[in-house]
Amino acid sequence: MIKIAAKTLLDLEFPTVCKQISEMCITQMGIDKALEIVPYTTPKEALFGLHQTNEYLDSYNQESRIPNHGFDSINKEIRMLGIEEAVLELGSFRKISSLAETANTQIRFFNKFQELYPSLFETTEPIEYTKAITEKIDEIISKYGEVKDEATPLLLNARRSMNAVKGKINTSFGSALTTYNGYGYLDEIKESVVENVRVLAVKAMYRKKVKGGILGNSKTGSIVYIQPEATMNHTRELNNLEYEEKEEINRILKALTNFLKPYKELLLEYQDLLSEIDVISAKAKYAREINGILPKITKERELSLKDAYHPLLYRNNKQRGEKTFPQSIGLSSDNRIIVISGPNAGGKSITLKTVGLLQVMLQSGVLIPVHEYSRMCLFNKILTDIGDNQSIENHLSTYSYRLKNMNSFLKKCDNKTLFLIDEFGTGSDPELGGALAETFLEVFYERESFGILTTHYTNLKMLANELPNMTNANMMFDSRTLEPIYKLQLGEAGSSFTFEVAQKNGIPYSLINRSKKKVERGKIRFDKSIADLQKERSKLKKTTDSLKNQEIVTAQQKDKLEETNAKIQQKLESYQELYDSNQRLIYLGQKINDISEKYFNNKQKKELIGEFIKIVEIENSKRTKETAKQVKIKKAKEKKVVQEAEKKVEVIRQRKKEEKKKIETQQIKEANKTKALLKVGDRVRMEDGKAVGSIDNIEKGKATVNYGIFTTSVSLDQLELVQAAKKKK
Repeated sequence: MIKIAAKTLLDLEFPTVCKQISEMCITQMGIDKALEIVPYTTPKEALFGLHQTNEYLDSYNQESRIPNHGFDSINKEIRMLGIEEAVLELGSFRKISSLAETANTQIRFFNKFQELYPSLFETTEPIEYTKAITEKIDEIISKYGEVKDEATPLLLNARRSMNAVKGKINTSFGSALTTYNGYGYLDEIKESVVENVRVLAVKAMYRKKVKGGILGNSKTGSIVYIQPEATMNHTRELNNLEYEEKEEINRILKALTNFLKPYKELLLEYQDLLSEIDVISAKAKYAREINGILPKITKERELSLKDAYHPLLYRNNKQRGEKTFPQSIGLSSDNRIIVISGPNAGGKSITLKTVGLLQVMLQSGVLIPVHEYSRMCLFNKILTDIGDNQSIENHLSTYSYRLKNMNSFLKKCDNKTLFLIDEFGTGSDPELGGALAETFLEVFYERESFGILTTHYTNLKMLANELPNMTNANMMFDSRTLEPIYKLQLGEAGSSFTFEVAQKNGIPYSLINRSKKKVERGKIRFDKSIADLQKERSKLKKTTDSLKNQEIVTAQQKDKLEETNAKIQQKLESYQELYDSNQRLIYLGQKINDISEKYFNNKQKKELIGEFIKIVEIENSKRTKETAKQVKIKKAKEKKVVQEAEKKVEVIRQRKKEEKKKIETQQIKEANKTKALLKVGDRVRMEDGKAVGSIDNIEKGKATVNYGIFTTSVSLDQLELVQAAKKKK
């Protein structure tokens, strides 16, 4: 049974994710449901929810796109169906018909494509498919929301009679208008409308001469509005027919309402189904926006996140056009707990929240922004202690609150728990609080819980180094600029760089030195050792990058040598062919010379011709006759060889150009590396640094550089000249 507390969801900002998902819903019920998304209570439900979302996401790449699922809520109508003698309004029937038709369309679609969308088919399959509701409503209510004339014979007759009477009213009014206008009884406007009744505009002096009912007069009293007598009679008849029509419509709507009452539960199911599909659709849209995928879900206890992004941070940075740094982190049976240390503002808390939020999202059926090779399992409990949780309401200090939280952790932690603790042990005396935190951590370790915590406590770093299934980690910083790289480095603890950060922020070196003396020497040495290790790792990384570049250059040189060797071999073969051809020509020349000398001596033409023909036949016997096809193939091959040769020449020319450019760049770098001899008074800065200071003193290969608000001692090798000191006259 999976149970994740509401506090955990708040700590990890999961409600914000739910709000962003709700903004992608298209129905009010879908919005309400999205805001209430929580992790599923069983692994089976969680996997099913993930497959639902993943299938909907895949539908965007399919030809068979999922139909529209939008609908208007019918909660009011469903309540009315539960009230005896209640009658639904005309507009309500169209809403119900639209809802039923949309639900039936979804059921039909997923039944047809159940192989493509098995989980979504399983979602819709239990819901009854019936056309009875839509057919019955469409039989009575038109698409414009009016009761059809053909709904009942009585209604049809009433409306036909009404149309006939309306015709009589128009005819009688037109006749009276013509007659009284001819008598000159009417005003210039002739007619008007009073209380939706067409009337004659009669001059006041002639009101007694016009038969009919007076319905009013003008403000000045000069005009009296009269409905002709014949028209009045027909209007009364129309009113009776309209009453009959209204009574029949009420009877029809009541019968239709009673017809729908047995379908009340089905309509609730339709509404619930479509709102659920709305939430699944919103989850899929959200996954598209954050590049969410479904990682491999394993039954083994394993959490291997590759290139994982914090979704809220990724979305915000994406809108601002800023870069978000992904994290890679892993927990397994051999490495259950990771202790992250290092200076603040390096991304420790974000890394912690990223792991927790992605885990909660996954267990709520939401796809997550990670690399496709990531692997994750499902946890029964996720416990968090993140941020300053001082409780004003309960009059608890931060540390008291955290102790209560730890007590809760100790009661709940087991081998199916993931715990996430930020700034573990803080809020009390560092030495005493650190000892208590170490004990808590040992208990978590003994219970085989999985967890990640951040800390500045040295004893926790040492514990992580000693226990086999616990690992130190740190957020990497540039050793020179102390700027965060936002990359997690597993395997070693991180220095807090307390004094280095203070020095960088302009705290005078003398005050930093006094502070160092107040701290236990062993702790300083330990922290310095960690800082030195991080600096060495930074140097090692640069060396590795340099070696990789050299490897690339070597590979390019090897390719170049192989190409040169192939060319030389080709030239040798060409020379050999030329040599053989020349030798043959020399041999033929010698033969012809011999027979010509012989002919010079004996003048025997017949013998000369015979010898010459013999030489020609011997040479022809070495030749093979080529067909037109063979000649064509030979020419094509020759053409191909020429083209390949031209390409190779172009490649060589391009490589030479690139090599020349590299040499020039290298020469510039070498020239820049050549440093001038530094002296007191020179203005300098650290390599690749920005701050400029002046040299106050040089001693034993180190310079004391004055930056104005503080001074620092730096090796001369790390400095470069900005401006030489002015020579004294």
